Amino acid sequence: MSKLAPVLLVEDHELNRDMLIRRLNRAGVEVIPAGDGQQALELMRSAQPRVVLMDMNLPIMDGWTACRTAREDDSIKHIPIIALTAHASEADRQQAMDAGCDDYATKPVDFPGLLAKIESLSETGN
Repeated sequence: MSKLAPVLLVEDHELNRDMLIRRLNRAGVEVIPAGDGQQALELMRSAQPRVVLMDMNLPIMDGWTACRTAREDDSIKHIPIIALTAHASEADRQQAMDAGCDDYATKPVDFPGLLAKIESLSETGN
């Protein structure tokens, strides 16, 4: 896979974040880390990532609120967001999509599937 740059990874659990950063880097993906929804919005505005991987259960501002806020902001509403969550029901998936997510991935992460989603959405993103 060619270098995909950059992807914003929003994950408050440090071990999960570090593991995903290492795996994404090995796959040729540049990663910008964030630990909460408010920081994610700030980094979306300043870094303009190709794709956002958004945990939904976050401190300060949760992922649902961050997604809805991003979709109302003309400077970042075009950036694709993939929900990353342990909530695996169809209702949870629909809630993420209703909040403005473009795709949905459950934890534990199917890494090849996640890479395919990143690659697909980075082609349609900014």
